[in-house]
Amino acid sequence: MRITILQRDIEWAAPEVNRQRADEAIARNPHSDLYVLPEMFSTGFCICPEGIAESADSPTLQWMKQTAARTNAAIAGSVAVKDGDKYYNRFYFVTPDGEVTYYDKKHLFTYGGEHLRFTAGEERKVVEFRGVRFLLEVCYDLRFPVWSRNRGDYDMILYVASWPTPRVEAWSALLVARAIENQCYVAGVNRVGTDPSCEYCGGSVIIDPYGKCIASCARGEECEATAEIDMEALEAFRQKFPVLSDADI
Repeated sequence: MRITILQRDIEWAAPEVNRQRADEAIARNPHSDLYVLPEMFSTGFCICPEGIAESADSPTLQWMKQTAARTNAAIAGSVAVKDGDKYYNRFYFVTPDGEVTYYDKKHLFTYGGEHLRFTAGEERKVVEFRGVRFLLEVCYDLRFPVWSRNRGDYDMILYVASWPTPRVEAWSALLVARAIENQCYVAGVNRVGTDPSCEYCGGSVIIDPYGKCIASCARGEECEATAEIDMEALEAFRQKFPVLSDADI
């Protein structure tokens, strides 16, 4: 499977602009099976979602469906969503046939006050696409290894993030740790640029089950990176070195 990560500089509270820029990035990188965008890629990371969050059936979700169909690829990324009277940091995974799977961020960023406006998700989500099983995770989830423990039910973790520059070394180290301890591929997609609260430098990568980086974006700039993941090699590694069978409950 061919996967492209899209490291974006997100225009604050401007979904139409951000969708257009994402379209341009995807066009520069044709023929992938999956395109992954950062956390809240249409608006920037907001802890006060009133007036910024989109509806559950938003133009951004419609764009994801149309783009997936047009490119014959899955599109993934999180969006600030108002669903009923609640707000969610919702990670969408949209396939070319229009099927939508979503995961609502479990670990809200209490340090920044995300928990004061947003509702935490309670359900862990794995989605299968073209023979690969993906665990969907958002930003702060990366710090909680029990939540992402491989139960033998996924092959790759997707982390989408707005992870600030002062803590980017933790981001990089934890992505490698999750790949090694769960014997899986990991894609971590972080934004660049600034918002009203923070500065971001990216550090987006795709990591193999040995902890080796197989694709990366340059820090501090908008860019894209693509890698092929090898399911036969992953299965051979798991059979040869079956660490998951010795994992703690």
